[in-house]
Amino acid sequence: MKEGPDIARVAALIGDPARANMLTALMSGRALTATELALEAGVTAQTASSHLAKLHEGGILAARKQGRHRYFTIGNPDIVDLLETLMGIAQRTGHNRVRTGPRDPALRKARICYDHLAGEMGVTLFEKLQQHQVVEFDDVGDIRLTRQGATFIEGFGLDLAEMRQLRRPLCRECLDWSMRRSHLAGALGAGLLQRMLDLGWARRLNDSRVIDFTPAGEKAFYDLFLALPSN
Repeated sequence: MKEGPDIARVAALIGDPARANMLTALMSGRALTATELALEAGVTAQTASSHLAKLHEGGILAARKQGRHRYFTIGNPDIVDLLETLMGIAQRTGHNRVRTGPRDPALRKARICYDHLAGEMGVTLFEKLQQHQVVEFDDVGDIRLTRQGATFIEGFGLDLAEMRQLRRPLCRECLDWSMRRSHLAGALGAGLLQRMLDLGWARRLNDSRVIDFTPAGEKAFYDLFLALPSN
């Protein structure tokens, strides 16, 4: 009898096309109902319920009831990391969706990856934070916030003490499927995106992962992060 983690079980749960479509939809970071996920997967409500039960039982999804509806979200950040990595592999190996549309360029420019900024602007953000020593890699290859970075982040209006109390890494590197380079995830990545939204620099488009920056917001983004002072 084989011992250790059963990766085949996890792969089978994620690999079904209908379930993969549901999980991709949940990468928007929104909690969705079974009816909404059935539409995303292109299956009947009954079939969707069966798929969702398997994903929930397998620990891939979390569920909560509010009023008459039951809402589903991705179970934990590790699943988000796995899905984004799989998207990158699919992109690099040519396994892309046949259906394309006018949102594709917008998705590549700026999109939400669960709760942080991805796409061209997400990769640019991460690169500039490294160039200006806001974040850096430590001796074992983990990304961390520097002392001068902490000053900058708090000056941008984020509560570092609160973020450090969360049950997730403060900084984490996440491979971007469209850019094939990394963007910033973790509590800091999520906090930076939420702050941009709160400032009105950008908004999340309905029924999409697109983060739509206003002209003024995009200018503010580049003015701030491209012009950071460095030592």
